[in-house]
Amino acid sequence: MGLVLFLLMFGVMFTFGYPIVFAMITGGFFYIIFSHLTLSSLIDMLVIHFSSQTVLIAVPLFIFTANVMNDCEITKKLFDFIEEALGPVKGGLGYANIAASVIFAGMSGSEIADVSGIGNIEIKAMMDNGYDGAFSCAVTSASATIGPIIPPSIPMVIYAMLTGTSLGYLFLAGFLPGLLLAIAEMMVTYILSKKRNYPAGQRTAFPKLFRDFIRSFPALLTPVILLYGIYGGIFTATEAAAVAAAYAIIISFFIYRTLGLKKLYKILIRTTENVGFISSIVAAAYVVTYVVAREHLPAMLTKVFISSGLLSSKWTLLLGANLLYFVLGMFIDVSIIQLVVIPLLFPLIVKVGVDPVHFGVVTTVNLMMALDTPPYGQTGFITSAISGTPVKDVFKEMLKYWIPVEVLTLIVITYWPNFTLFLPRLFGYKG
Repeated sequence: MGLVLFLLMFGVMFTFGYPIVFAMITGGFFYIIFSHLTLSSLIDMLVIHFSSQTVLIAVPLFIFTANVMNDCEITKKLFDFIEEALGPVKGGLGYANIAASVIFAGMSGSEIADVSGIGNIEIKAMMDNGYDGAFSCAVTSASATIGPIIPPSIPMVIYAMLTGTSLGYLFLAGFLPGLLLAIAEMMVTYILSKKRNYPAGQRTAFPKLFRDFIRSFPALLTPVILLYGIYGGIFTATEAAAVAAAYAIIISFFIYRTLGLKKLYKILIRTTENVGFISSIVAAAYVVTYVVAREHLPAMLTKVFISSGLLSSKWTLLLGANLLYFVLGMFIDVSIIQLVVIPLLFPLIVKVGVDPVHFGVVTTVNLMMALDTPPYGQTGFITSAISGTPVKDVFKEMLKYWIPVEVLTLIVITYWPNFTLFLPRLFGYKG
């Protein structure tokens, strides 16, 4: 009875357009009441669960770091240098856009932070230099996908929390897929730039280029410090988030002099708002996870998958998981997909022998693709608002990157696990 009411209330509220967080909490409330559980017992479980998840501390710290980088013009300095270095090439600003996202990926861990922060700078620069709005938005959205794949990565932090998988090895496993995605995006950008005769910028004199490199060097050091610290054994991935946040404050305040107490206060307020939203989703999703576990839904799902033949091999199961992520990604927020679907799929993945680190990267790529997928693709709406380009034109242009780049990259990552796991194994991973 409790499960039926949970599904009914969840479905009704979702259908009538209520925020999905409220739908999960309302469904969970009815489940608790009609399953004869006490609310205090659920609260106790939530407190115990989250107090043991120290890895979640990394989430607000990475969000804070991204906000500091964007608000204190550090990302602008990075993009200006990359623009000068690549601008003289035909379509150079498209390459600069992608390269900047690769570097920013080593600082923020969030696609939305990339597309709404440095993406704002990139789109304006491209449109001012003669690139059409739809193309500028498409490149920005596609390149922002790289953000949470190359470490650090907020979705990987959540995945590690849900599954107990090593966050350090997850970060390592994201490197090569992220670089592959960047190379593929540059190839498409090259083809479109040649076909449409996009402009080349002016060549920058070497002395000025060198000065701008020196000016951006402290910011460029951020991902180096983070990754050397993690894989050099100096600090954990969670501690790395704190180091990144402290370093962002130091260079903004003392080197670039773009951060004051008033601005820091505003950044802290916005970070708190962002974290509060994410925390509410995580807490609500844990209620759903509790219902899923208590009702033995993974075991039931296993039987369904066995009867359908999807558990006949790990390759068919991975295909099924990719299709599930794709369908859900068109209509549901990616954080909800991650927090609700992974607890269901992970036992099946382990059962058929799929490596959990490999599946973590496959999941992350799927979730980032969902942010580019209409009708719910958030990056399309954000870039449309930034540029003033109709959103239908943005999504149409994004298809040129979505099908030949993101889908093909996902296929490679899914069915060539040795590629994804090469770096983790190089650093001692036994999976």
